[in-house]
This record gives sequence, C-alpha cells and structure tokens, in this order.
Amino acid sequence: MTNAPSINWTNASVRAFAKNADPLTAIEEAARALVLKAREKGWEGPPYNPLHIAEMLEVQIEANSSVADARLVATESGPKVEFNPQQPRERVRFSIAHEIAHLLFPDWSEQIRNRGGDKTPDDWQLEMLCNLAASEFVLPIGSLSAATDIPPIEDLMRQRRDYDVSAEAFLIRLAKISSQPIGIFVSSPTVSESGTRHYKIDYFIGSPTAPKMRLSGMAIPNESIVHRCTAIGHTDRSVESWVTDKPTQIECVGLTAYPGSLYPRVAGLVRFDQAQENHRPIRLLHGDVLAPRNGGKKIICQLVNDKAIKWGGGVARKIAKRFPDAEKAFSEKIMQIPQSDRLGRVIFSEASDDLIIASLIGQEGFGPSLFPRIRYAELQTCLEQVADHASSIGASIHMPKIGTGSAGGDWSTIEEMLDDVMVRAGLFVTVYDIPPKRAQLELF
Repeated sequence: MTNAPSINWTNASVRAFAKNADPLTAIEEAARALVLKAREKGWEGPPYNPLHIAEMLEVQIEANSSVADARLVATESGPKVEFNPQQPRERVRFSIAHEIAHLLFPDWSEQIRNRGGDKTPDDWQLEMLCNLAASEFVLPIGSLSAATDIPPIEDLMRQRRDYDVSAEAFLIRLAKISSQPIGIFVSSPTVSESGTRHYKIDYFIGSPTAPKMRLSGMAIPNESIVHRCTAIGHTDRSVESWVTDKPTQIECVGLTAYPGSLYPRVAGLVRFDQAQENHRPIRLLHGDVLAPRNGGKKIICQLVNDKAIKWGGGVARKIAKRFPDAEKAFSEKIMQIPQSDRLGRVIFSEASDDLIIASLIGQEGFGPSLFPRIRYAELQTCLEQVADHASSIGASIHMPKIGTGSAGGDWSTIEEMLDDVMVRAGLFVTVYDIPPKRAQLELF
C-alpha cells in the first residue's frame, strides 16, 4: 500500500506557487518560515493568535457577520481578512490563519479568496494547502511536547481545547512530534453520479518512528470506518488492513467540509504498533446514539426510573420523538407492572426491523435528592437481561453514558459493570458521548 498514487496537481495557484517542488513540502516550508520569523519577534502561546502574523504582514483584520467563515480581499491599502465573529473561537482562529495562508500564493489578489464560497473543481488542492499552512500558524513548531503515550481520539479532541485549535491542526502537530509510530491522514469525499460517496486521502503525515508511506491521493475502501464519521466531531475506530496490508488500528473524527461540499472531511489516526489485541473492548465514541454505528441488529439502551410511564428528558426525549410507537409500546408494558416490582426489569420496544430500544429500570424515583437515585444492583440485573437478549438475536449494544445524568451514577463503576456483563460475554458495546463544545468568540 506504500505505492499509492500521488496527487495530480492541476490547480493554477498551486502550480504557480510550488513551481517544480512538491506542493506539500513547499507549503510547510513557507509557513514554517513565517512562524519562525514571528517567534523571533516575540510571538508566544498557547493559544497562538494568528493576528500576530497578520500584523507582521500588515494585513487588516475586520469582523463581518455576513461572511460565512472568512475571506481575503485586496484593497487599496493592502490585503484585508474579513471574518465572521459568530463562529466558534477555534474556527475563527483557523479561518483567519487559512486566509493568511492564501498570501503565500503569488496570485492571491486576482480574486476574492472566500472560505465557504463557490470553488472550481480543483480548488480543493489550494484549500488543502492553506489548511496545512493554517495548522502551522495556530499550533506552530515547539508548541507541543513529544508524546510518549497517545490517548484515544476522544481524549485528544478534549486536549486540543487547551490549545484553542482545530482538530486538524492539533493532529498534524501531534504526528510531527510523537515518539510513537503513528500517522495522521486527512481525507475528503467525492460523490459519484449515482450519489455514492467515496473518500480519498488528501495528505498523510507520519511520526518520526512511523513507516515511511506515500498515501496522498489513495482511495479509501468503501467499507472503512471513514465512511461512518458522518458529522463534524463524531468519532469511530476499527482495525483495518488497507493502510499496511496488516491489521492496524485506525481512529477517525469528522472535520469541517471543504467549501462547497455537503459532507465532512475525515481525519484518521493510524496506530502502526496496535492491532486487534490492543483494541479497547468498549468503544467510547463521540457521536449520536440515535445513529448507531455497525450494521445488523442493534439494541439502544437507556436508563429509566421506576415511576416513569413515558420516556422523559435528555436522550429519552429524543428517542421518544424519533420512535413514538416504541414509546407507546413501553408505556403499555410498564403500566402492567406494579411500581414495587419494576426495579431491575428491562422493557424491550421494537423501533424497526433491526433496532430495539431497551429501557433499563435502574433508577428509583426522580427529582432532587440528597443521594444518587441510581440502583447499581438492579442496573446490573438489567444489563444481564440485555446481554442475554443481544446474544440470542446476534445484536450489538449501543448506549449513552447511562446513569451519569439525573441518576447521579459513577461512570467508572458502570463502565466496569458493562465490561463484566457484556464485553466478557463477547458482545460488541459502543458508548456515545457528545463532542466537546466549542467556545464562542469573546475577545479575539
């Protein structure tokens, strides 16, 4: 797989910039030169504010809420970047850095560079290079320490909040300084005439200890988990063999789409030293439990209290809205059980031919309480019933972090119960958490 086709560089701006050099190498060198010059002038972080580079290049910066993300325009007094201040802060930083990167191209003033506007078919090449340069600007050389242990992708997405940078920028820098053999690829989708989505690798960056590979331009197999990261911030992981021809662990996260595209790009973290035996038994993903990953039959679990006759707030409300007939079936069944006999019971409601909603009655009462309302023993009994049912029908199990909301449960305890009851029984368990919230712009 190391002999993947390279990118056929056709974009006029890219060709004028790189001349006979490799554009990927040329953009990194150009961005790095600006970064080092800025550091010499006292630029510090994190977070590293791209306004410092803009000031150094005498670029005007102006807020404009009518702009989708940001745009670079040529004015009589020089280049000006307009940005949308209503976007999340990390996106504002990255968008401004992206527009500054356009200044590296000799023809930047020939048209308005509008991040979020209409593009020609090969403008993704220009956008990709500007994203790479922007990553250098918002998380420059020397801003991260060499990592000896790379945590799961979900933890990385939380860590990058400390640096106030995009997922793409953080993963790129991580790959460049990691002492573990890892690689980061960023892929983008194309849609065929039949409406089928296909992903190809835009660029790949390996750590110093990773195998030397040339993956840019490579088509990603349609069965890869890359195709399952269908929203920004959603994650997934799997062991796949298309990268190295050997089982290799890949963890993915959805990224902001290229301008003009309806579908997100996807970043992948490749762990070259880990295969199936290192795979975490419980998949902890960022995403929507109502869009469970995997094919085949699935069971979605939710925790309910012993007084409930309908599904309440939070995830339960969303499930009720999505599957009203399943909620009606739950109500009919629970009304037939005396309240004193409900704890420890599971009510299975069919939502579709391949999806079942399992309501685990493991919470006593509801509302304010001096003590947690979760009942661990009864919850374990519920989990055992779900495990038996999943085994009998060959279903995978999906759930939010049950018991950690109004029930007041401890997730570490519940997670160990899941491992004891379900994972050790050979069942496939996925737990969904919402992606970390992005901070809005307060003072840029």
